[in-house]
Amino acid sequence: MSNRIRVTVKLFAAYQEVCGVSELALHLPCGAIVGQVRDRLIEQYPELEQWRDVTRFGLNLQFVEPNAVLQNGDEVVLIPPVSGG
Repeated sequence: MSNRIRVTVKLFAAYQEVCGVSELALHLPCGAIVGQVRDRLIEQYPELEQWRDVTRFGLNLQFVEPNAVLQNGDEVVLIPPVSGG
């Protein structure tokens, strides 16, 4: 299992509503990038497709680009746009 990493994913807003949980764990191949976390969730929950291009990413409490490389034990946050007034 050394060629795989485990990351914790925190979900907010639309992601949390669709997935039904606020946090989950994913196992990904070594060298995986943050954008793959979003893509994996969209595969499992196709209704999230509408958020693909507007989701922002947090990695260990910092905003990152979708191509940021993940390490074992990282915490990923998926942040869809939030509406409100």
